[in-house]
Amino acid sequence: MQISKKSTRPFNPQDTYPCPVCRTGQISTLALMDALACNFCQHIYTASVERQSLQMADRQPPVTWHWNGKQWIGAHLEGVEFGWPYFAAAIGLIFLPTTLLGLSAYYFPPVPGSRLSWLPVAWTGLAFLSHLGIVLWLVGEFYQFPVVTYFRAWGRRIRRR
Repeated sequence: MQISKKSTRPFNPQDTYPCPVCRTGQISTLALMDALACNFCQHIYTASVERQSLQMADRQPPVTWHWNGKQWIGAHLEGVEFGWPYFAAAIGLIFLPTTLLGLSAYYFPPVPGSRLSWLPVAWTGLAFLSHLGIVLWLVGEFYQFPVVTYFRAWGRRIRRR
């Protein structure tokens, strides 16, 4: 039984590689420029052959990926370290207003059988969903996750099957 290994190749900016952002397009060199671009999501990258890395040039702070011979790994932001304070602030933003609304609805319930007796529960749920949406939106804006491009690529994959 013969086992075939995928060959590893060093990063060469003159070759084409899969795009690390959309994972659908191919990145290749731009004519007359020292940069690479994806033919699907149109992101522009700069390459470092010595470090075997690719850096997104159209974003600040830039995101960096490293080539391991088969695929791009890592998506590191330069100079940005996330720790527990950011995580605690996100959890607090989601759960503190929701908890305050829930406790006030519990301690001061509406009159049973009234037309708007459902409102405190709905308002608490809406507070949770809206604050969760704010945190997810901030994470998406920071990482600049291409939502539209992702769904376009997903649609192409489904149509190919």
